[in-house]
Amino acid sequence: MKVATYNINSIRARANNLIEWLKKNNPDIVFLQEIKCENKDFLYFECESLGYNVAVLGQKSYNGVAILSKYNFKITSNNLPNFEEDDASRYLEISVNSPLGCFYAISLYAPNGCSNDKKIEQEKLNYKLKWYDKLYERISTLQASNLPIIIGGDFNVMMKDIDVYDSSKFKDSPLFIKDVRDKIMSLEFMGMHDAYRLLHPNNEGYTFWDYTGNSFVTNLGLRIDYLFISAFLGEKLTDVYVDKSLRAMEKPSDHTALVAEFKD
Repeated sequence: MKVATYNINSIRARANNLIEWLKKNNPDIVFLQEIKCENKDFLYFECESLGYNVAVLGQKSYNGVAILSKYNFKITSNNLPNFEEDDASRYLEISVNSPLGCFYAISLYAPNGCSNDKKIEQEKLNYKLKWYDKLYERISTLQASNLPIIIGGDFNVMMKDIDVYDSSKFKDSPLFIKDVRDKIMSLEFMGMHDAYRLLHPNNEGYTFWDYTGNSFVTNLGLRIDYLFISAFLGEKLTDVYVDKSLRAMEKPSDHTALVAEFKD
């Protein structure tokens, strides 16, 4: 089984890139973030023509997440439960029937938290921390079912110095301050494993390069996209890698795909 996560930064703007990549790589499950379209405007026909079942939680012009799956599934949650004040489309959860058995699959786009206005940034940071608290509540609930879980998405956090080209530039950023790093690292304390770090403890693994300053060419990157997996899936993990081909395409997203492969 091959699973990928990719912040596409507008499904309409990167449609050709996505379809070309899907045809070439044929992943079984794909988590998409920042699709930036309403449900009705998603690429249903194009994806279904390639054999995918499609789940979408869209939003006009902003945010939005989707899941493509070669396997049958049931949508179990649109957005985080018990977080009614959040009207952003950031979390989509399905129950998948696969050759590995039944498991939960989640596509998420965590709040960024950054702003040039310090007062607004503090408000955004508070929202980000609260959003993560609600995420942990939901993951804890799912773990009680004893089914495996895989989470793919843009977490908007670098966990360690190795995850950013120059950590000193981000010491006060909501992408890297301790309060935020502690939130994502708590996933590991809950028994969720960072799939990339399981196999590559010392590699940079960047998944994002800003559009400015020739960042991709000079590799001024950040690792903010992750696949977190339960122990059951960790035991079946055979490969995990950053596929930079999407970032190298014409008119790319500023992110690229993170891919994990599992033995049946």
